[in-house]
Amino acid sequence: MDEIEKFQKEVSENIHNLSIDSDLHGLSKIWMRETLPYKYTYNFTWLGRPIIQFPQDIIAMQELIWRIKPDLIIETGIAHGGSLIFYSSMLELLGGDGQVLGIDIDIRKHNRVEIEKHSMFKRITMLEGSSTDPKIAKEVYAFSKNKKKILVVLDSLHTHDHVANELNLYSPLVSKGSYLVVFDTSIEDVPRNLFTNRPWSKGNNPKTAVWEFLKKNDRFVVDKDIENKLLITVAPDGFLKCVKD
Repeated sequence: MDEIEKFQKEVSENIHNLSIDSDLHGLSKIWMRETLPYKYTYNFTWLGRPIIQFPQDIIAMQELIWRIKPDLIIETGIAHGGSLIFYSSMLELLGGDGQVLGIDIDIRKHNRVEIEKHSMFKRITMLEGSSTDPKIAKEVYAFSKNKKKILVVLDSLHTHDHVANELNLYSPLVSKGSYLVVFDTSIEDVPRNLFTNRPWSKGNNPKTAVWEFLKKNDRFVVDKDIENKLLITVAPDGFLKCVKD
């Protein structure tokens, strides 16, 4: 066994040990719960644009993009555009012609202006409309034509029905070995009263949609190693690896 293999083996053992430490998992959930009222994820930017993600999840996506080297990254939910800029910058580092396609029902003017004037916009295309609108889905499929490696990220409306529709619509685009990442599955794991005045809550969120989806679709499995090594993530059960064509 060479030094690289020894290091990789050590990392695998570390992740396994983290996976069985229930106290540490409990502490992580407490930490996430206690930071929610402070909108902790709103405090970070990527190359100047608000990204609204845990730093841990940003690192996880960086690892996936570097490993997969996708031709196309599709993200539902744009907000301030930080994630689009992040994905574009990763594809820029990889070289080649990789592109990013973002979809949002309401791309606010001030956000569009800032995204379009960014140096990383050259790899980005945005579609305005609901991700579950058949017309938008048709545009996404047309844009995806001839792309061999596609990574899909779902981060728009967090209700069960909406995410379930997105999963059914866009999972066929994900190539074997790539991922379908569903953010904010953690809604299922925090107290109901933290999501007042929202259309989602316990029992009605991305995680319940993922559970339902996996019962009927054997192309995907949950990559538990990712959440086990992160400990802090908004996507428990949300990193879905495509294992079949």
